[in-house]
Amino acid sequence: MDELGRMSVDEFRQAEKNPVMVVLDNIRSMHNVGSVFRTADAFLAEGICLCGYTPQPPHRDIHKTALGATETVDWLYFPTTMEAVTTLKQRGYQLFAIEQAEGSISLEKFTLPNQKIALIFGNEVEGVDSEVLKLCDGCIEIPQLGMKHSLNISVAAGIVLWEMVRGRISNNEC
Repeated sequence: MDELGRMSVDEFRQAEKNPVMVVLDNIRSMHNVGSVFRTADAFLAEGICLCGYTPQPPHRDIHKTALGATETVDWLYFPTTMEAVTTLKQRGYQLFAIEQAEGSISLEKFTLPNQKIALIFGNEVEGVDSEVLKLCDGCIEIPQLGMKHSLNISVAAGIVLWEMVRGRISNNEC
């Protein structure tokens, strides 16, 4: 780790985070949850909200893909996604569902707002809950060229979180 120039857990906790909160809306797979933790760590996300029946650490299946990121990334549990997004909205976050919906903004055209944002990733089968969508400031859609037009949630989280921090990295803000 020293040769790679990686932070210690304490240095990570002290590091300035990107003003991005990830919300997981009733995710079924522990491996997906672990992967999102690992991605949130990689891009210094502010934290993760685990909602509904989304699995919570500690669990060996989450740990298997998180590889320790459950120890570095802050997380909160909410019994419902509605409670999470209501709380985040009260704390000044702009809410964006990652969803194919009428009026969604294609990811490459999305302009990062000058305030903190929360990205809501929905259930592997049902997507983001329709009641949650009503509270969102918008929807972001990942352009897809193939036949499936859906991505695994952990892949979608990687793509979107990268785009949220890419501009800061290229401007040496991170």
